[in-house]
Amino acid sequence: MGMDVVPVALGARSYEVRIGAGLLGRAGAEIAPLLRRKRVAVVTDETVAAHHLAALEAALAAEGIGMTALALPPGEGTKGWPEFARCVEWLLEQKVERRDVVVAFGGGVVGDLVGFASAVLRRGVRFVQIPTTLLAQVDSSVGGKTGINTAQGKNLVGAFHQPSLVLADIAVLDSLPTRDFLAGYGEVVKYGLLGDAAFFDWLETHGPAMAAGDGAGRHHAVLRSVQMKADIVARDETEEGDRALLNLGHTFCHALEKATGYGDRLLHGEGVAIGCALAFELSQRLGLCAQEAPSRVRAHLRAMGMKVDIADIPGDLPGAEALLALMAQDKKVIDGKLRFILARGIGQAFVAEDVPGDAVLGLLTDALAQRR
Repeated sequence: MGMDVVPVALGARSYEVRIGAGLLGRAGAEIAPLLRRKRVAVVTDETVAAHHLAALEAALAAEGIGMTALALPPGEGTKGWPEFARCVEWLLEQKVERRDVVVAFGGGVVGDLVGFASAVLRRGVRFVQIPTTLLAQVDSSVGGKTGINTAQGKNLVGAFHQPSLVLADIAVLDSLPTRDFLAGYGEVVKYGLLGDAAFFDWLETHGPAMAAGDGAGRHHAVLRSVQMKADIVARDETEEGDRALLNLGHTFCHALEKATGYGDRLLHGEGVAIGCALAFELSQRLGLCAQEAPSRVRAHLRAMGMKVDIADIPGDLPGAEALLALMAQDKKVIDGKLRFILARGIGQAFVAEDVPGDAVLGLLTDALAQRR
């Protein structure tokens, strides 16, 4: 398979996403050209550290690069003010300078938090993403969105801060638990649904083999996802237009994540999958797409063994009105109007600026009723 390189074309902030099996073992050689002095500060989480930190340290040492590392607790709960402050203070203690490079080594939580820390540290230091989950490789490591969650909602505090390099090692995905792999797959499916019907067709055929460990399939899925995101980000870096399409399923997802406390009850990618199914159902109810589209989305997610409906989320949830109120806190609200990504069919997503609240309320009411 070798290595594929996807450029993210953003003028002076351009960088490459390098995709391939075995990249972790070459991380020192890949990162070395960026360094003014041969040392990096690595921030990871305890789970990734146990599996892969020694391999990263060896790869850096092979190029004469020194490393200090901080391992944060795993999980979405880390992505908040306390661990963010801990990370920034630690980087200052390591005497990280503006010309140095910070390495975010982990999943989306680590990437988002460390990217934000890098954005504010000394008013901006460079950072490299080494994403270790499928979700991070196809989504959060690319595009420069960084941030943390607050009591008011998800990702409401952050900055646009592009990485200098992204290294996506497909082989690292072999260490992921099945649930985490499938959560990342929720973001992969999103790309087919929003803008590439042929990719969705491919996923229907090859998705189960990917979940079972097919490396070539995983490589292709990550490559296509990153290509699509890179193209969109290059057109719309700060989400003034097309980039909003990447939020397909996310308005529902973020409300459900808030309702479940950002914990293990609902992983982000699981929420995205449920949100995509709901977005297609809402599109069908509004007469925008045929009934076959939401049925096909749900059928594929079920075939993959994924959460598909609100009824699949364990534990209590607030009522439809409360969920709708949580959506009103979302970043995608413009002038107080709910903005959803809807679809005219698979691969045909668009931004709907003023979706009728009663239609969303009816959908949520029906979805919650299935839980009884």
